[in-house]
Parts: sequence; structure tokens; C-alpha cells
Amino acid sequence: MYNTNPVFPIGDGKIHPGFESLAKRVSGEKTVIIDGYQGVFFDTLRKELGQQLENAGIDARWQDAGSAMLPSAKIDKLIEPFLGGDDPLFGTRCTLGLQDLFDKEKLGSLQPDMHAELNIIYGAGASLAGWNGCLLYVDLPKNEMQYRARRGLITNLGAVRPGDQKSMYKRFYFTDWILLNKHKDEISGRVDIVVDGKDSDQIRWMEGDDLRMALYAMSRNIFRVKPWFEPGAWGGTWIKDHIPGLKKDVPNYAWSFEMIVPENGLTLESSGNRLEVSFDWLMFTEASSVLGDCHERFGKEFPIRFDFLDTFDGGNLSIQCHPQEEYIQKKFGENFTQQEAYYILDTNDKALVNLGFNENLDPELFKKNLEKSAIEKTPVDIPKFVQQHPASKHDFFLIPEGTVHGSGSNNLVLEISTTPYIFTFKMYDWLRMDLEGKPRDLNIARAFENLDFSRKGVIIQRDFISKPYLLEEGPGWKKFHLPAHALHYYDVWRYHITSSARIETKNKCHVLSLVEGESILVETQNGMSMQFSYAETFAIPAAAGSYTVKTQGEEEIMLVIAFIK
Repeated sequence: MYNTNPVFPIGDGKIHPGFESLAKRVSGEKTVIIDGYQGVFFDTLRKELGQQLENAGIDARWQDAGSAMLPSAKIDKLIEPFLGGDDPLFGTRCTLGLQDLFDKEKLGSLQPDMHAELNIIYGAGASLAGWNGCLLYVDLPKNEMQYRARRGLITNLGAVRPGDQKSMYKRFYFTDWILLNKHKDEISGRVDIVVDGKDSDQIRWMEGDDLRMALYAMSRNIFRVKPWFEPGAWGGTWIKDHIPGLKKDVPNYAWSFEMIVPENGLTLESSGNRLEVSFDWLMFTEASSVLGDCHERFGKEFPIRFDFLDTFDGGNLSIQCHPQEEYIQKKFGENFTQQEAYYILDTNDKALVNLGFNENLDPELFKKNLEKSAIEKTPVDIPKFVQQHPASKHDFFLIPEGTVHGSGSNNLVLEISTTPYIFTFKMYDWLRMDLEGKPRDLNIARAFENLDFSRKGVIIQRDFISKPYLLEEGPGWKKFHLPAHALHYYDVWRYHITSSARIETKNKCHVLSLVEGESILVETQNGMSMQFSYAETFAIPAAAGSYTVKTQGEEEIMLVIAFIK
């Protein structure tokens, strides 16, 4: 059964619950620095930890690092070049540092009181004050940050008040997350205590050394990130019907973020206690072991993402494309572009995929139809311009950058892609509104700056729909190659296993999903084993060396594996 709360076991006694235990841990310190991510409820933490310290008879002097930040108007001016002006969706990656948002003199004036029993400085960027002492980092997964933003509970970094959902997300993506991740990377090796800030009234914490040891083990074995699920304008019913434990009081589920690592978290488990940290921690500390031979190319960015697009009984995805590599680098500051492929996990009646142009395409006529539709709200006859392909289980459609595409209704798509994930240029969205009843943003001009109009006619069937073939086989297994497009950074295998198969990483990170069969057991050569169920995504780092996949029933299982070429 699909598990929405996967964990990585780290042994007994490593994770501690509650403010009382944290107060006891820091009570012998003279100076404590509490740094952390934007969106953490620092005031609640101060109140609860302060109460426990008071109960223990410890007189603590607290100082708020946020008081040394520049005025919000000055911060707005600093980050303005990165926010894309009036563009509702896109900016460019911020090149500042977190320290640039602080007044250096004010920050320097925040000094420990030598007469106080315990000095505590707290807030995002607190360690920039330069104090020596016990360093705590309070982490927050980015999906929880977004939930808090939608409810108006938090602001952007340095902002006075919450904004609307789109503007806050754009600022998170292009400035806040860049600055905070860079800062977290810089201090991750010297953090003494890591705190899970998701449940602020009942925190969990662990020693920094124990976290680093856990990430070391993870980078040489196997792991699964914590998935999260979102409704959307075109969303369907498959996820709601097949994945247990999800909220039912939502209109649909359009996405399952199986492994979109800039936003997913990792949950550690010890003696029944759980602690979640962002995936960034693993890459900041163990990127080379995780990525293997592509570490030099991608650095600390994880290059592959898996997610589900659910259109069962839902709507068509927009007609869209993604930016060419030079374009995404120049316009948005990304290091590599967004390439996609649709692996069809399941279908319903008359499922199809829109992919590639018709042979007789007139680009100018197509553009005029799209622009007229955007202004006059009139429908576009999409099949007149874009090819529609019947979709069946286990089909594999290839969508390199610049390719017109969009899943039709009645598909469950396992989207195998490179990691950039918000750079979708919508040209036509079937005249529908978003879940708030507002028109969805179109990017016709940007799309036409990136579309490859040579991708049309017979070459779509030939080059953009993968043709699997048998690579090799052994007792109880067959290995098929599902060729990706020549432009794709990644490639894909599919194992068909009736008993077991031993698979070598060959210094590559494997991202996997069970696409047929109820469950499997995966064992690494380093002694760890985990069970995975149908539709679950997991990763085997390059440093794992090899692993064995065992079936747990009589039927043949099918396992998709993606890796950087």
C-alpha cells in the first residue's frame, strides 16, 4: 500500500521530542544561536522554549536577529531586479547573499550580555551576528511554508505583511529560497542541533552530528522523500481513489510531488520519533556520493524529478512548452533547463497526449488563433495544429525543451523530468479558470520564443515516442531500454522481474518507481533493505554501488529507472 509518510530509520535514541528536552540540552550553554528558515514560527519557539528555561530556573536574555534587518522598503529595492517586474510568474535567480538584507551596524550591535546567565539570538540569519556558541537550526519543508503563506500566517523574507499567493511564491522561489539555501549550505557543517519546525507546539530535535551521520548513511543506501499532493484546475480522481490517507475534502488532486527535491522533505525516524528536514541537507553534505559521475555537472542540485499528473475524469493540461537551455539561463538564471517525458502509468477511456505539430502547421496562423482566444475568450481548434496521440499504459512520450505538448484527460502520467519545474509557458488553457475562479496566466510570447517548429509530422512518431527494446536478461529478469530523446540529459530503463535482479549503479544515481506489481523489497550492498509499493518513487545514490530488487508475490513487477546519461 502506498505510504504517504515514508521514513529513513537512523537507530534508537537519536530524535528527541518537546521543548522541555531541548531546554535541558541547552541549559548548560552560555550562548545559543537559533537560526532557521523563513516561515518558522520563531515567536512561538521563543515563548515555549523560554517558558521551559524559566521552569528550570534559567534566566535567558533573548535578542531578535530580525531587528537588524534592513527596512522592508530597502529590501524591496534590493531584490526588485530579481522579481521580473509585473510578470506574475517569473523572475530570475537572486545573486545576493542573506547578509545583504541586514544592516551591518545593527547586526554588529547585537552582542551577548556578559552578565546574563544565558544569551540567545534567534531568527532567520541569526548566525550572521557572529556569536560563538551552540548553533541550532530550525528547518521547515517548503510545502509547509507554502501552506502557511496561503493562510496569511507568514511573510516573505524581510516583508512587513503577507502578499497574494502568486507574488509570495514568486518571491520565495527567486529570492528567499536562494538566499536561505545558500546560507544553510554555508553553516550546515557546524550546526550543533537541528530542530523540525513543522509542528511548532511540539517540536522534535536531534544533534547535528547525528543528522550528518544519517545523511552519510542515506547517501550510500536508499531513500524516499516525503511526497505531497496538490489540487489543480485540471486535476483528476486517480490519486484520491488509489492513495490512502489523503484529505477527501478537496476538489481533486492534480499533482503528486513524488521527488521534486527543491520542495520535498526527508523524514528520519528514531525510537518512534520523527524529524523532517528539507532535501537540501542531503545535497549540501553528500552531493558527490549521491550524484556520482554527474556531480561535477550539477553540483549540489539534484537533476532528476518524478511527479504524477492526474487527469483521470479531469481536464486536459494546457498546451505548453518549456524554455530552451540558453533562454532559461539568460532570462531566469537557472543552471539547466526543464526537460520532460510522460510515462503513462494508467489510463481511462479515450486517453490521449498532445505532442508535436501537424505537418502542415502555419506558425503565424497558430499564434493568431492563440492571441485571439486570449483576448476574446474563444476556443482554439487544437487538433488543427497539434498532434493527438492515443495513450496506453506504459507508453513513453518524449518532451525535450521547446516541444509543444500537454497531457489529455484520463491519464495518470508519471512525469520524468529534469529538476527545474515552474518554467511552463502556457499557450492555451481551454478557457478555464483556476480553482479561485481567476483566469490562468498564459505566456504565448515566451512560448513562441522557444518553440521548435521543426518538431512536426512523421518525426514525432519516430523520435518523440520511445520504442522500448530488450537490452539484456538473466534468470528471473529482463532489462529494457526506453530511449529518451537525444537532447534529454537522462535516460530510462525498465526492469521486468519475476524473482530478483541485482543492479549496479556504475557511479550513477538511480531514481525509480514501481510501475507494475504490488510491492518489492530493495536491498543495498551496504546492508539496508526497504519495501516499496506500487507507484512509489525512491532513489539509490551512486555511492550505493549495487542493490538487489526482489519481488514479493507471484506476478511480474515492472520497475522504471531514470539516470543521467
